[in-house]
Order: sequence, then structure tokens, then C-alpha cells
Amino acid sequence: MLRLYDSRYSGNAWKVRILLTQLRIPFERVTLDLAKGETKTPAFLAKGRFARVPVLELEDGRTLVESAAILLYLAEGSALLPGDPYLRAEITSWLSFEQADLLRALALPRFYHLRGIADQMAAKIADFQEFGYVGLVKLADHLERRSWLVADRYTIADLGVFPYVAMAPEGGYDLTRFPSIKPWLDRIKAQPGWVPLLEEAVA
Repeated sequence: MLRLYDSRYSGNAWKVRILLTQLRIPFERVTLDLAKGETKTPAFLAKGRFARVPVLELEDGRTLVESAAILLYLAEGSALLPGDPYLRAEITSWLSFEQADLLRALALPRFYHLRGIADQMAAKIADFQEFGYVGLVKLADHLERRSWLVADRYTIADLGVFPYVAMAPEGGYDLTRFPSIKPWLDRIKAQPGWVPLLEEAVA
């Protein structure tokens, strides 16, 4: 069975859990406590060279790191990753955009709020938001003309971009500025097999 190393609040790990569930792939979840340094132990570093989650351990013991790479690996042969080379490249471009233009700018203000240090980090949050809003404008503009990011259907491009955008309000972002984003988030949440970040929150 596959083994997924994650943490409770990681958006990158969340997207992998969603995909595993949507593809009905059985997996064992190993949830690490990042505050205790559990990604920095020699045992974990032997599995995840970058000392972060998610890490996917395959049945033969090999491991995959970085959420985009894991999504591409798991979705191979499924409807969520088209076989057409152009569409696959389009998907990869969105996965790259999320990591480069959205991840840090959206995730770190949320982290500061969760840690209760938003007031002390107000200047940094403002800097991150200035950058993050630029990325959100690009996403929103794209969604003004379509329902999905690639191929006019749900793919791992949508899933890869989804988590930190969905959680952006926890970092002080105002998504009401972007009327096209909330319906897109809702469409993703309505997909079969979607799971919330904290699964105990399921009604």
C-alpha cells in the first residue's frame, strides 16, 4: 500500500490526499508534527530529501517528493491527466505557476495567522499580499472565460492550484474581489471524492 507522509495543515499534502481519494487508491496516512521537527529527522530525510511534506512512499520503498510531481505520477492514465502533450504541458504550467506565484504569498500570511503572530508580522503579510494579489488576478482573469483551468474539464491543474487559494482568506486575503474564483472553488469541492483539509470537519 502507498504511504503518504503529510501534516494536518499542509495545502500541498491536502491536494495529494484529495487525488488519492478521488482515484480510489488505498493509502496509509502518516501525519507528522512539523513544529516538533519531525521532517528533519534522519529517518524522514532518507525518504524526503527536502525535509518537507508531502512525501509519497511507493510499495517498493521508493519515494516521491514535491506535490506537483506526486500529482503527475498518480494521475497518469486517469481522466485527470489528458494524454495530449499540449494539454499535459498546460497542466504542468499551472502547477508551476501555483508554486512560483501563489504558494508562499498565500501560505505564509495564513501561517502567521494560525500561529497568532499576524500583528507582529503585519509588514511581511502586506508584502506577501501585494505579490499574492497579482497572482490571484491572473487566475481570476483566466477563469472569467472558462469553468476550468485546462481542457474545459476538471484536471490536476485545478486540484494543484486549489488548496492555498481556498485557504487564502485565512491569511487575510479578500477573495470577494474576484467573482470568478469562488464558483471555481465550489466546482472543485463538488467533485466526487473531494475531502476537506481536516476530515473530522465532514458533516
